Amino acid sequence: MRTMRITLDARPKGTPKRADFGIGEFELSEPGEGEILVRLKYLSVDPYMRGRMNEAKSYVPPFVLGEAITGGAIAEVVASNDASCSVGDLVTGAMRWQNYDVLPASHVRKL
Repeated sequence: MRTMRITLDARPKGTPKRADFGIGEFELSEPGEGEILVRLKYLSVDPYMRGRMNEAKSYVPPFVLGEAITGGAIAEVVASNDASCSVGDLVTGAMRWQNYDVLPASHVRKL
């Protein structure tokens, strides 16, 4: 399955600009044992995320250049290989900024 994602491609100087971010498509693996495939519905954009765009020491690690931005999200389970989540469940947790994501079911909380 192919999905779109948003990456941080440069450390912003001052206010972040469109050129600091990338939008690309990549291949997503099928969920393995204990994993779920989710479709992101809502992403949280919080003030702490601006600090993560810098490479300074902080209470959270900086975003990795070229990797998908992560943050709080709400998603719908579209495939599950874990008994704790069923197709159609809404879940919340830290997720990558991409249309679809595969992650361990243990990393989310059902709503």
